[in-house]
Amino acid sequence: MRPPSPPRPLAFPTLDSLAAYLKPRLPGPALASWGTAPGTKNLLNLFLELSCGDCTLLPAAASSPPAALVVRAVHVATVRIRNRRGALLVETRQLLSDGTLRRRGPRPLSEKMRPGETPEAAAARAVREELGELVRVRILGPEAEPRRVEERDSASYPGLPARYVLHAVDAEVVEGVPEDGEFDTEEAGEGEGHDGGGVAITVKRHYWAWIDDQEDHRDAGAPAAEAEAVAAQ
Repeated sequence: MRPPSPPRPLAFPTLDSLAAYLKPRLPGPALASWGTAPGTKNLLNLFLELSCGDCTLLPAAASSPPAALVVRAVHVATVRIRNRRGALLVETRQLLSDGTLRRRGPRPLSEKMRPGETPEAAAARAVREELGELVRVRILGPEAEPRRVEERDSASYPGLPARYVLHAVDAEVVEGVPEDGEFDTEEAGEGEGHDGGGVAITVKRHYWAWIDDQEDHRDAGAPAAEAEAVAAQ
């Protein structure tokens, strides 16, 4: 017997069509919390992610979390950048456009992959957009280990289950960032080139630190997986 075909990604021509699809498929208060609860993003953010291929929505399969009716699927390139002494670069916080300071992990630099994009290409784009055009890193290539799949609720979109396919990429610093202590950078890519007819919540600044990691940080690759948010002072 031929195995069943994987579910086809769902398409939404308008923001209203996305809202109409999600409302009966999410827990009652979930959709209303998007963009209002600290550290969350709004419906327009999800619409833009879908429009540019940063993620897809799939009808939930039997392997999805119980009671899930739809799943947000995301391929993520996790970039493990190390300096000359072998310390790992991790993101500790993000400043969002609504003034929220969102705590992260700490977790390595990561980027949602687009259709047809390799992990190495997504890693190079992540460096440009989150660390800056003047930063140079040497992409060493994907790790030998196979990609990993994790399923959990999305912190950016509460109540919407997410499936993260994680692709680890190793890299080393060449020039352009401090190799000790903490520093911050301005986001250069999120939300560019889109007019969704509203105001999306975007990342404005990234806060970084070098750690001499003794633990495995692979589980920190999913965007907003373990985010905690507070109001920025």
